[in-house]
Amino acid sequence: MKIGIIGCGYVFDHYMTTWSQHPGITLAGVADRNMERARQVGDYYGLRVYDDAAALLADPEIAIVANFTSIESHFVVCKAALEAGKHVYCEKPLTMALEEARALADLATEKGLRLSAAPSNALSPSVQTLWKAVEDGAIGTPRMIYAEFDDNPVYLLAPETWRSRSGAPWPYLHEYEMGCTWEHVGYHLTWMCAIFGPVRSVTSFSKATLPDKTDQPLTPADTPDFSVACLDFESGVVGRITCSIAAPTDHRMRIIGNQGVISADTYRDYFAPVRLEPYSDVTLKARNLRALRENSVLGGLMGVGGQSVPLAVSPAPGGTEIHRPKGWKARQRGQQDKATGLAELADALANDRPHFPSPDFTLHLTELTLAIQGAGPDGASRSLTTRFDPLPLPERTAKAGPDYKSFRKPALIPRLLGARLS
Repeated sequence: MKIGIIGCGYVFDHYMTTWSQHPGITLAGVADRNMERARQVGDYYGLRVYDDAAALLADPEIAIVANFTSIESHFVVCKAALEAGKHVYCEKPLTMALEEARALADLATEKGLRLSAAPSNALSPSVQTLWKAVEDGAIGTPRMIYAEFDDNPVYLLAPETWRSRSGAPWPYLHEYEMGCTWEHVGYHLTWMCAIFGPVRSVTSFSKATLPDKTDQPLTPADTPDFSVACLDFESGVVGRITCSIAAPTDHRMRIIGNQGVISADTYRDYFAPVRLEPYSDVTLKARNLRALRENSVLGGLMGVGGQSVPLAVSPAPGGTEIHRPKGWKARQRGQQDKATGLAELADALANDRPHFPSPDFTLHLTELTLAIQGAGPDGASRSLTTRFDPLPLPERTAKAGPDYKSFRKPALIPRLLGARLS
């Protein structure tokens, strides 16, 4: 299925990294209001460059338009694409106002078109493994979800020098003006909502904690660079999510049940190891021992932190092969497969099935994102006005993963001790 991309900025290269792994999607060409940048991308990847967005939208062979423009342009570009009869996939967040998001969803429905949006990390093997482990009862009844998105003190890392592989500068000033919550919270919200359903209410706090992060003027100057939110899900679980660009990198995802914990250390590595720690008297009390806190090997032998479990790995939507990251990225944080979201939409269209995420799901994430960032330093509580029907575990994941409940046995030493620590 042919896709046209509008917007050739920094994020564009992230999609291109894994595009070739998805045989169901073909990149017809690109457009950008900065023709110099569009030609740079065209030359680098050997792509067709349209004269402008209107020319791309007029191409009858393009079925899906991917909107990778800056956040302020999302609504206008998505609306133009829908009016041109194209299905739409948009970078997150969908819009800067919930009313605009609703208008796009209504327009897509009116025209019989699909509206989808990033992020796609809920489709990753790591998140699908978390999902199946919860469904299998590996941690008993889930009670709480903890999600961290501390993304390093980026202002100390010379962000003005960062470039994508095809030469696009990282728009650090724009990122500061938009805020890390708008830019980042969707990564965690998407997997949390996929697994646990819609949120009933959110209580949040946000604040600009780094007034000295740049000596360049910012508009506005007080966009929050820290936020924390507590989520009350309709399903009964509660969640806590933080975002910042002040603290060292921490992207952990943890689901806490009444019989154990399952976790992954980052959303960003689609093949991140998933660890299951069943509760036992020995392991829970071992956490209080200084010797175990200072010695990770001994802690592991005692079961602290749990054990890695096999991932529920299946081909991406529309594909028949499993692709794993290679090279330096695999040895470090791993690799995001951002293109899998587009592959999911294309496969849903080809097979006339619902796509993920649905417009209702995207509207819900948009409302949550806006509520968390907009809470301000006085804090705010809000009941959600949007919702979506809870999602079933994908069939491909149900078939791909083992029964994770079978991994609940205690670690070796706790099994051998067979008694409580005193």
